[in-house]
Amino acid sequence: MNRLPAQKRALILRCLLDGTSMRATGRVAEVAKQTVADLFHDAAMFAYETQDKLLRNIHCKRLELDEIWSFVHAKKKTVKRGGVTSPEAGDCWTWIAFDPDTKLAPSWAIGDRTMDTANAFLRDLAMRVNRDVQLTSDGLVAYIPAVLEHFGPQANYAMLVKQYEDGKYVGADKTIIAGDPKMELVSTSGIERFNFTLRSEARRFTRKTNAYSKKVRNHALAVALMMLHYNFIRPHDTIGTAPAVAAGIVPEPWTIEMVVDLIEAGAPEPKRPKHYRKRAA
Repeated sequence: MNRLPAQKRALILRCLLDGTSMRATGRVAEVAKQTVADLFHDAAMFAYETQDKLLRNIHCKRLELDEIWSFVHAKKKTVKRGGVTSPEAGDCWTWIAFDPDTKLAPSWAIGDRTMDTANAFLRDLAMRVNRDVQLTSDGLVAYIPAVLEHFGPQANYAMLVKQYEDGKYVGADKTIIAGDPKMELVSTSGIERFNFTLRSEARRFTRKTNAYSKKVRNHALAVALMMLHYNFIRPHDTIGTAPAVAAGIVPEPWTIEMVVDLIEAGAPEPKRPKHYRKRAA
């Protein structure tokens, strides 16, 4: 089996992380679209498995929780009008936990905006961070039972609900839900800025786009790859290094070339026949 040179694979990943479509990436790298898709899948699976292993036993002082909207195959209003047969089509929400001190995103979940997804998200988060961390979320009520179940009734947890009049921000209400959170730390500014980064750098989150995923799995893989780039590779302007370095997870930022080498090291050996038949003359 032929393999692309490491330099070309790094170029393909850079294009994908910059929001270039698979077809356009193929033209830039002078490879087939399927080759780009295969590398995207391998890199995204590596991103998911690596972060699942490394993003554990993290100590955070505070975490901000939020959900960001996107869609798969078609928007909800388009599905309601009919003509869309995919059972996965419709709104898709990515739930994210964000540490405003290290800028790390230690956990995320993809699903709808219901109690089931809230439970899955908080369950995963509780396995990765310390239980005495202070949590802040928006006013979505699904957070309350999920936080209390997975972080305990003594969790330091508050909600922040922003108030608007005539479309203009006029203030925010801070409400203690459990424990004894420090009110000066109750904020969602960090996660909202992270959401802006996500919408700017991941084309699947652009509000008016033709770069959406056709399947939830592909959307989840794209998020995993973007999170690896954000957490481990991309230096954050505020802290001057990658969030995973600031959180003490890795000693130095990774590079795209390192990721390519790690993917190659974990790839199975190609299956070749022990004996080759000679072609008839």
